[in-house]
Amino acid sequence: MNITSEQSPQEELAPGARIGKVRWTICAMLFAATSINYMDRQVLSLLKPTLMHAPALGGIGMTEVGYGYIMAAFQVSYAIGLLAAGRFVDKVGTRIGYMVIMAIWSLSAMGHALVNSMFQFGIARVCLGFGESGNFPAAIKTVAEWFPQRERSLATGIFNSGANMGAILAPAIVPWVALHYSWHAAFLVTGVFSAAWIALWYSKYRKPQDHPTLTGAELRFIYEEAAAQMGPSVPWMRLLGYRQTWAFAIGKGLTDPIWWFFLFWLPDFFSKKYGLDLKHVGLPLIVVYTASSVGSIGGGWLPMPLRKLGLSAVGARLTAMFICACAVTPIFIVNSLNSEWATIGLLSLATAAHQGWSANIYTTASDMFPKSAVGSVTGIGGMAGSACGSLFAIFVGYVLQLTHSNYTVLFGIAASAYLVAFAFLNLLAPGLRKAEFAA
Repeated sequence: MNITSEQSPQEELAPGARIGKVRWTICAMLFAATSINYMDRQVLSLLKPTLMHAPALGGIGMTEVGYGYIMAAFQVSYAIGLLAAGRFVDKVGTRIGYMVIMAIWSLSAMGHALVNSMFQFGIARVCLGFGESGNFPAAIKTVAEWFPQRERSLATGIFNSGANMGAILAPAIVPWVALHYSWHAAFLVTGVFSAAWIALWYSKYRKPQDHPTLTGAELRFIYEEAAAQMGPSVPWMRLLGYRQTWAFAIGKGLTDPIWWFFLFWLPDFFSKKYGLDLKHVGLPLIVVYTASSVGSIGGGWLPMPLRKLGLSAVGARLTAMFICACAVTPIFIVNSLNSEWATIGLLSLATAAHQGWSANIYTTASDMFPKSAVGSVTGIGGMAGSACGSLFAIFVGYVLQLTHSNYTVLFGIAASAYLVAFAFLNLLAPGLRKAEFAA
């Protein structure tokens, strides 16, 4: 059976036949995993103002530069871990690989409850970064296995919105736990979620061809382009010889640090700019990250109506990315605003646009590479994003220390990063041309 990308699945099925929705159940599990992932990494940024207090006041005397180095340590280990994680998932498969990855990062997150100094926090963040690095390579590979090309950006947008759900849940839960118990206890709350997810994934997840409840119609729909997209296995060092790899990696390297900046420094920005303490910072963050969740799903969905307007699959993807890149630019005036809610509005637009961009740039990996290489390419791109993020984290720490917490330069960089990344993507991989591998 051959189904072209312009045909709807209903055109190939018997009248009244149902495709099935098992693939969306798999997507929901990816959403849950990503939510837990971001809850774990968000805890420290929420507790930063508390940890900057002297030990006598319940903190550890953390400094701006010290916090920057701790974030850099997380991102360096995240970068290194991405190379290993992408290859690991390609080798052992998503069922076992995802469970191992979740177990490593969850134990590391809970281990933060045992530390009491900046150096110890650095060690804990290194372990957390190494474990958390596996989430996106595993999730992107799962999407490539379970979804045809036409649905991948939407599926990616949905599971990627889990990042925002985690960022929403963390400020709703962590401050309450820290205020009623201690900041140590706040690092333990996600362990229960992780254990439940691992049990569910082990019992429910199988590859499409092995899944007991998958209909034949849904299996055919998922594999409509499988023969063209499987491809040979390619060592990751060889992948570095392809312009498409560098296009993806540079795009991630320029824009991932901006999301890390939003994630790790927005609580501090609201604290310094508007005097919001641990009791009051939750609402602005929840609004901003809720908007980013809408942007993730909306950005993943956006290529679909653009296709209906007559654009090709590639044209729709690139147009959606350009729209998202432009939507970030107003953020350059944020630090000059005096209205808290105007600030929240522009930050909401910027984070929503980032997540819409992210849903589409992740999907370019499966657009340009066969399934056998998607995990490795995603790992390389994520490594580039995290390595650049670690350098940016150190830069942010020094800028804030030298300017007494003035964010003007940082928001200016954030405003321009996406358009620069879009230009590099089109220069290195015009038309998202597919990488050609020898058999």
